[in-house]
Amino acid sequence: MTAPVEVEPTLTPDEITLTAKPWVTIVWNDPVNLMSYVTYVFQKYFGYAKDKAEKLMMEVHEDGKSVVSHGSREEMERDVQAMHEYGLWATMDKQD
Repeated sequence: MTAPVEVEPTLTPDEITLTAKPWVTIVWNDPVNLMSYVTYVFQKYFGYAKDKAEKLMMEVHEDGKSVVSHGSREEMERDVQAMHEYGLWATMDKQD
C-alpha cells in the first residue's frame, strides 16, 4: 500500500497573474486634461501602443475611470505618483 500524496492545487495562468499582481492603478476622468494629452501620457509613461492608449483614454472619458496598470503595491505607488506628476487624477486599489 502506498502512502497518500499531497498534491498542490494548480493555478491557471490568469490566477497566477492575479496573485502576482494584486494592485491596480486607476486613472479618473477630470475636466482639465485633453483626451489627446491623456493618450500621450499613457504612451509616454507606460509605453503603450497608440491603439491601447486611446482605448484606455476612452474608458476614462466614457466610464469615468480606467485601470491602466497592474503590479505590486510599490509599482502602483510609483505609477500613481507618475500620473500625478503628469497632472492626471489617479489612485491605486487592491485588485478583486
